[in-house]
Amino acid sequence: MANLPEKFIEKMKKQLPESEWEAFFACYEKKPFKGVRLNPLRGDVSVMKRLLPFLGASIPWEENGYYTSAERVGASPLHFAGAIYSQEPSAMCAAPLLEVAEGEKVLDLCSAPGGKGTQLACKMNGKGVIVLNEPISSRAKILSQNVERLGIKNAVVTNEYPQTLAKRFSGYFDKILVDAPCSGEGMFRKNAEEALSEWSEENVALCAARQKEILDCATQMLAVGGWLVYSTCTFAEEEDEGQVCDYLKNHPEMRLIRQEKIYPHRVDGEGHFAALFEKINRTSQWVARLKEAKQSVTASGEKAYREFEKEFFHKRFATRLYENNGTIYELPKEVFDWKGLQVLRVGVRLGEVKNGRFEPSHSLAMCVRKEECLRAFDLSVEDPRVEKYLRGETMECDLKNGWCLVCVEGYPLGFGKVVNGTLKNHLPKALRIVRG
Repeated sequence: MANLPEKFIEKMKKQLPESEWEAFFACYEKKPFKGVRLNPLRGDVSVMKRLLPFLGASIPWEENGYYTSAERVGASPLHFAGAIYSQEPSAMCAAPLLEVAEGEKVLDLCSAPGGKGTQLACKMNGKGVIVLNEPISSRAKILSQNVERLGIKNAVVTNEYPQTLAKRFSGYFDKILVDAPCSGEGMFRKNAEEALSEWSEENVALCAARQKEILDCATQMLAVGGWLVYSTCTFAEEEDEGQVCDYLKNHPEMRLIRQEKIYPHRVDGEGHFAALFEKINRTSQWVARLKEAKQSVTASGEKAYREFEKEFFHKRFATRLYENNGTIYELPKEVFDWKGLQVLRVGVRLGEVKNGRFEPSHSLAMCVRKEECLRAFDLSVEDPRVEKYLRGETMECDLKNGWCLVCVEGYPLGFGKVVNGTLKNHLPKALRIVRG
C-alpha cells in the first residue's frame, strides 16, 4: 500500500465502503492471478485440457478460460501452435457480453495485443467478418501476429484512428467492442512499475476525454439494433460510471443494458469495468453500403495454388482467391473493399508464386487442421524434435517428398518440406526460439 499514490488511496476510500478498505488494499501485497484461454478454432478443447497440466479452476465469465500458476505459459509448444492464449482473468469478462455470432460484422476498435479481439473471433468460427483495429503501428503488428498464431481466417487487421474508420463504416457493424485506453488503475498489481509511474489525476481526465471521442466514433459505426461494449481496466469513476452517464446523455439513440465492475478483493482477478449498450435509433444521415472485395487472381497464380492444394489437401481448402504482387490470399466471405485503409492482414495469406511454383506461407499453416492434410508430421508434446523444429533445425522424416504440416499433438506449428528423408524447416526466422 505504501507504493500506491496518496491521491489514489484517498479516492478509493471514498469509492469503497469502509468495511472493504482493508481487503482491497491488502490485494497489493499478493501476486496477481494469471489466466489462459483455450482456442476452440483448433478443435475439441477437452483434448487440449488433457495436454495442459498447468490449468487450474475455470474462470466463471469465460467458458474456455482457466486460472494458472505456471510462470512461462508462452514456452509451451501448444502456445506456439495457437491452442492457448495467455490473458488476465478479469480481462476476459468484456467480450462475452457482446454474444457475437457466426456471420456477423464485428469491430474491435482498440484491439492490440488481441486478447479480447481473438476471444470474439473464436466465437465466430471463421464466419462473418471481424475488423481488429489498432492505431499504433508497432502494436498493430503484434496484433496481426496473434491473429495469425491463433489461425483466425475471417479477420481484417487495420492500423487506423477511430475517426478515419467512422467516416468509412457509418452504421455498418452489428457488434463493437471498445476496450478503451485508460489510466490503468486496475493494473497496479499486475504491471506495477509502468501503471504507477503513468498515473495521475490529470491523466485520468485526459483518458476520459479521449474515451469520449472513441465512443462517439464507435457509436457512428454501429447499426441500429447493434450492441456495443465499452470496457476499461481502471477503477476511476470518471472513466467508468461517469463516462457511461455522460455517454447516455450525449447519445439518446443508445440504451444501457448492463454494467459491471470487478474489484480484486471480490474476485480472483485484477480491476476491470464493462458496460453493454444497444443502439435503438438511427441518428446519422447515411448508412455505409460498402462494396464487396472482388476475387482477383491471375490464371497462372490460381493454377499454381490449385496444384499445391491438390497435392497437399484432401479437398479444396480455399474458395475466394485474391492475388497481389504474386502473393495469394483467401478472402473472408463478403469482406468489404479495403482500398484506402491501412491494412496489415485480410483473411488468410496462402503463399507466394515463385517461378511458377506455389510456396505456402506460415499463415496458411496456422489455419490448417491436421486431418485436412495429406501429409502431416505429428509429434508428441514431450518429443525433443518439437524444440528442434521451433529452433529452425532440420530433422529426419520418413514421409514422401513434398510439403508437410509439422504438428504437436495434432496442432499446427508450421510447414516443412521433405526432401529424400530430410525435413527442411520452413518456420519463419522471426518465430524461432533461441537455443538456451
